[in-house]
Amino acid sequence: MRLTIEKPKLARALAHIASVVERRNTIPILSNVLLSAGDNALRLTATDLDMEVVETVDGTIATGGAVTVPAHMFNDIVRKLPDGDISIERDEKQERLTITSGPAQFSLQTLPADDFPTLSVEDLDHAFTLPAGDLKRLIEKTRFAISTEETRYYLNGIYLHAAETDGKETLRAVATDGHRLAQVEIPLPEGAEGMPGVIVPRKTVADLLRLAESDEDEIRIELSPSKIRVTSGQVVLTSKLIDGTFPDYERVIPQGNDKRLELDNATFEQAVDRVSTLSSDKGRAVKLAVAGDTLTLSVNNPESGSATEELPVSYDADPLEIGFNARYLLDIAQQLESETAEFLFADPGSPTMVRDVKDASTLYVLMPMRV
Repeated sequence: MRLTIEKPKLARALAHIASVVERRNTIPILSNVLLSAGDNALRLTATDLDMEVVETVDGTIATGGAVTVPAHMFNDIVRKLPDGDISIERDEKQERLTITSGPAQFSLQTLPADDFPTLSVEDLDHAFTLPAGDLKRLIEKTRFAISTEETRYYLNGIYLHAAETDGKETLRAVATDGHRLAQVEIPLPEGAEGMPGVIVPRKTVADLLRLAESDEDEIRIELSPSKIRVTSGQVVLTSKLIDGTFPDYERVIPQGNDKRLELDNATFEQAVDRVSTLSSDKGRAVKLAVAGDTLTLSVNNPESGSATEELPVSYDADPLEIGFNARYLLDIAQQLESETAEFLFADPGSPTMVRDVKDASTLYVLMPMRV
């Protein structure tokens, strides 16, 4: 195996591929990246047995072949090499891969390509294409609410499914950790009709976001009940899905919240950030007291002191006092794109709905805290 490849192309591919590989592995081959050279291209493959990423990079192939080398070490070497062409050559007798760029030369230990595992994929019955910006939006607006509790594994991802809103078919993404819920939807892409509801794991979600932020305009998604495959340009990501049932989230979305509060979102976000400086790390509780056209944010921490701040708001219901986790309030405020945020309350013990007044496709639900 002998080839020449441009450093920027290889470095960009390796940076993406290496994100799949865990730093610590009990199975040595999983710490490696598979390099397959042929047809004037180098194909790089990495896997953690739950997810596989394959990226193809153009190069000049003198002799084809395949081998595996330590992914993170290879990535670090290529990243530090000067711009220009990189020569890669495999010495089969010594089981080494030599990397040369200008005066710099590295020799890496290899493992056989035949030992590298592949992720088996059954028939992917549903396939559709959507703009990269739409996929990015579905992920960015919901991923902050993904649960990190491993015991509730079915909440450790984004629930992607076909839905219907006001008689229109949509592709909806939902995430919840039991304390907050985020929902966003886009018009249902052609070909997604009848798709199974799937839970995309947290790690896969992070890699999908990288694909959505690439230079490609369109992203192709193929699905089965147990696997997802996403293709963006020269990158193909295949992942297992979470094998579980996502809860009936629509039951927790309040329908009768009639106490409506509108305020400037940026001002609210800054005020919450300020007063929560004194909240305890464990609870991070902040109290919202609204009466008339004034909202008072307050934090009372016996160990460090207290803080209050008043904001002008639009509110015409009965006075209300309710507590929330400050971090959760900030996470939601950062997702809203328009200047005005809308809160819909019922009572201090019931879920609160938060909406962006100019964006009906997003919805957030927040459970209150005792303060």
